[in-house]
Amino acid sequence: MKPRGWTRFLKWPLTAAVTAAGLYLVFNIYATGNPLWAFAALAILSLGLFVYLSDFAPAYQYLFPGLAGMIVFVAFPLLYTAQIGFTNYSSSNLLRLERAREYLLEQTAPDESRALGYTLHADGNEYRIVLAALDDGTSGIAAPSQKPMYVSPSLALLAPRPAEKTTMQPAAQASFQIDKPLPLIEIIRHRDILMQLKLQLPDGTVLTYAGLREFGPREPLWNSGIDGALVSIATGEQFRSNTETGFFENDKGARIQPGFKVGVGFRNYSRMIFDPDFRGPFLSIFIWTVIFSALTVLFTLVIGLTLAVLLNWESLRFRNLYRTLLFLPYAVPAFISILVFKGLFNQNFGEINAILDALFGVKPAWFADPLLAKAMILLVNTWLGYPYIMVLCSGLIKSIPADLYEASAIAGASPLANLQKITAPLIVKPLTPLLISVFAFNFNNFVLIALLTNGRPDYLNTKLPAGTTDILVSYTYRIAFQDSGQNYGLAAAISTVIFLVVALLSMANLRIARVNQQTP
Repeated sequence: MKPRGWTRFLKWPLTAAVTAAGLYLVFNIYATGNPLWAFAALAILSLGLFVYLSDFAPAYQYLFPGLAGMIVFVAFPLLYTAQIGFTNYSSSNLLRLERAREYLLEQTAPDESRALGYTLHADGNEYRIVLAALDDGTSGIAAPSQKPMYVSPSLALLAPRPAEKTTMQPAAQASFQIDKPLPLIEIIRHRDILMQLKLQLPDGTVLTYAGLREFGPREPLWNSGIDGALVSIATGEQFRSNTETGFFENDKGARIQPGFKVGVGFRNYSRMIFDPDFRGPFLSIFIWTVIFSALTVLFTLVIGLTLAVLLNWESLRFRNLYRTLLFLPYAVPAFISILVFKGLFNQNFGEINAILDALFGVKPAWFADPLLAKAMILLVNTWLGYPYIMVLCSGLIKSIPADLYEASAIAGASPLANLQKITAPLIVKPLTPLLISVFAFNFNNFVLIALLTNGRPDYLNTKLPAGTTDILVSYTYRIAFQDSGQNYGLAAAISTVIFLVVALLSMANLRIARVNQQTP
């Protein structure tokens, strides 16, 4: 497609701007240590320039934005998640090997044997720091009887200090008259600024903030050894990188934090099958996820279909009023209804237990007993889901020819026979793909579990926190972001399994829909 008119003058400047921005993005991706993703971004940029600057395939000029968006926002997150599932990426293994080594070499600790006490003194509208030797008892307070050793120039202490060092001068050479130091409350008031100061002594030693009464030098904890090893300055032990575990380890297997990210192959997937401490809760959660999704579909189908049949009864008065009232649970935002039910099921103050206590003298522990918690989840989810099935069934029932019911009435068939012989067989085919969609939705129904029970009550004696009411998606969330060490690699592996299950359901859904379209 050739540009016309004034657009010809914008073609090349716009192309140059897009190319420069794209190359800058590619360079930044490569600089972060992701050459593969940088190559993929460069390929998309090159393909886009080819599509819009050539006349080879003008139709793709309209399709390319959608295809590029699908690659960036769908394919990329999927592939990136799957790639993380083959690593040990976690809260303790966030960095690359080189960056983890650099970080450890940068670590320092205060040298208490060379620390100096300090006092803060007013100098007009500014302040001075006076350094003196610590008490013999190393109480952290500069002894008043000892002679001051160094004095700082005037400091404002009103705003964060830049990174430059403040040069100290010997107290004997200072013209500043050292008077009574300011009280501790003034030091606390200026602590944030004091913590950013670097005081350089005449011999070149740099002191940093070490407490409310101390400045001291900091010494590195590690030295660089042979073949990339780290040598502890305190003990002389050598720690070498172990590319299987992702940590620097010594000969005894002791590790230092932080670790680094390495590939672990199918280790995260094998844990789901071969690790007995992980396999038990995982399989239980997987089975409960399937049962939860299937029973939700069953219960909502039975209630929704029954109500749809009743509301389709022509002799029923106030049908529209009933239909409106029964649709309300679907109209109210789900998270509001879930939180309301969470209060209603409260063991001590909930209305449901108050009614059960008044009628039968029982107050079930809905949130403490695993079986009752699962029953509560199914009750709430059925309440939230039946209006959708009711609306679907109502629409499908309307499409059934009325003469079939008239012929059935002449034959003297009962309403139950009509449901079994006419209604159900005629709506089952168009309804099946929709039910599969409902199953897939509830397979990933994170909001219900997170707001109602948060997966609890938990299993006992497990390596990773796992709840009896967790489904796979909530279990993955707990592994990735909550109290389980933030194991992103394992969570990504479980997410990939969830994706494969949902993908299979989607393929089945499409296949069934295609069969229904081809069936006369």
